Amino acid sequence: MAFSDIETRAEITARQLVERLAQRHETLVLAESCTAGLASDLLARVSGASAVLWGSFVCYQAEAKERMLGINGTFLKRYGLVSGETAREMACRALDLADASVSAAVTGLAGPLGDGSGTPVGTVWVAVARRLGSEKTSVKELHFNGTRAEVRVLAAAALMDELLEALV
Repeated sequence: MAFSDIETRAEITARQLVERLAQRHETLVLAESCTAGLASDLLARVSGASAVLWGSFVCYQAEAKERMLGINGTFLKRYGLVSGETAREMACRALDLADASVSAAVTGLAGPLGDGSGTPVGTVWVAVARRLGSEKTSVKELHFNGTRAEVRVLAAAALMDELLEALV
């Protein structure tokens, strides 16, 4: 798939997500690591996004995850920066900090170099957390091939796909 096709798919998904959130009268907060705010940017390009996008936390480094989201450094060392546990914690913490009904988080390795942990480049974890009287969270591991830019766009699109699925 060409890079322009990947971007177009992500833009279509962003439009669908904004529409679905608006229909459901829900608001969204994001916590992004490997995508560095790309999912937020894709959503903000859609007219009407201001009614549904509360905001986002771009937490690229471990220290940012600690300071912005309040994730304990020991937790991050135990589970790693790229893990389902970390993605879940990012989504839950973002939801705790925001006046939103749903949150999503993404963490991963876009490459081209690894992080020394043995996690393969292209590994991405996405988590979605919802307030439904009691918190409900889903976590998914994905693996993408491609350039750094392609992995980042694919990760942002996957984040939005998981949100669409959670909002049925």
